[in-house]
Amino acid sequence: LVKPVKREVVPNEPPQEIVDAIEGAITERVQKQIRVQSTKEERGAFRTEVKELATAAVTAVVEANAEAYEDVNVDKMMGGIIKKIEAREMREMILSDGKRLDGRTPTDIRPIKCDIGVLPRPHGSALFTRGETQSLTTVTLGTKTDQQLVDGLLPTYERRYMLHYNFPPFSTGETGRFGFTSRRETGHGDLAERALEPFIPAEEDFSYTIRVVSDILESNGSSSMATVCAGSLALFHAGVPMKNAVAGIAMGLILEGDRFAVLSDILGDEDFLGDMDFKVTGTEEGITACQMDIKIEGLSVDILKQALEQARKGRLHILGIMNETISTPNEEMSPYAPKLTTIKVPVESIGAVIGSGGETIRGIVKETGAEVNIDDDGTVTIAAIDGESAAAAIKMIEDITRPLEEGATYSGTVKEIREGLGAFVEIAPKKQGLLHISQLDHR
Repeated sequence: LVKPVKREVVPNEPPQEIVDAIEGAITERVQKQIRVQSTKEERGAFRTEVKELATAAVTAVVEANAEAYEDVNVDKMMGGIIKKIEAREMREMILSDGKRLDGRTPTDIRPIKCDIGVLPRPHGSALFTRGETQSLTTVTLGTKTDQQLVDGLLPTYERRYMLHYNFPPFSTGETGRFGFTSRRETGHGDLAERALEPFIPAEEDFSYTIRVVSDILESNGSSSMATVCAGSLALFHAGVPMKNAVAGIAMGLILEGDRFAVLSDILGDEDFLGDMDFKVTGTEEGITACQMDIKIEGLSVDILKQALEQARKGRLHILGIMNETISTPNEEMSPYAPKLTTIKVPVESIGAVIGSGGETIRGIVKETGAEVNIDDDGTVTIAAIDGESAAAAIKMIEDITRPLEEGATYSGTVKEIREGLGAFVEIAPKKQGLLHISQLDHR
């Protein structure tokens, strides 16, 4: 018989004397500094200064009563105390003064700049900058063979549209390794992918495989929403026939009792010290995706309504700036993008086009430089960078599948000569006939 004994939980609260010392050393300095409009780097430098002030104050207390603090890890608890003071003062400033760390009001959105075609070689590219957050996004258009094969717990399937999100360490001014994809990158990329997916054209309307890659060059809040905006711009630039542009915005919340403030386009610090990170993406007509992280027990209907309304106004503001850069997908695709041509062949001719062990279709690809894919219903898709390669491949396929007509004239290649019999002539790929010696012109 097991008789569990409940362990006593010892509170790990920092000594009040330490808290009071840090409060006295930094509170006034924090109150003054947060009301000065500053950048992320300036706020980082300020935190270093505040930590030095707090360390000096705590050292004086510990030295005055060394025995009492002999077994107390003061350094470990000091960071938490500083964070609480900074969060308290920032939250009070927003609720009382309606002013944020960078000088904005709760509904203001940081300056936005959109550029397309910033890279000459990709099929589509865009640079979206919002404040100190920047995404460089590229679009690559491929063929059916470029689809991603997903072999997991579910039955194997292929994806023709995918979005990948990269968050390198230098985007936050840090050093670090470029290695495996983190959970953060996977989650942010998945959100951005879902945000754009409703407007990716169906395969029968646009048979390309589409890969979108967002590289975050600088980050200070909602880089996933910058990815959505840059992805939409880059897809338009690539000529993908999307019906609507898509934008995203991250909403924050400061809640103290009955007082609250909903923040549009939050900074990294407001996410870190606030109560909510609510990402909303969509078009002028509605929402395509959303994701919420909260640090409180729940939200009232009134707060949620205000957050969604502010997100709608912010999204429309961002879409207006994006549409000034490019409002409809380009009609002309990049000269480097593969040109797709679709033809139909009789189902009974599929085997002839493929050939024994794929010999014929490989020969077409090798000779023309075009990529050829054939479906079970006889649909043949030819992908080539230039029209000549596509035309050559189409001609070879048509020659294979075209039925030979009696009485028609053909140009052929002599494949074999047999003495006393005649010549075997190939008048279509893999189709030979005997030109009897009695039919030869001896001149």
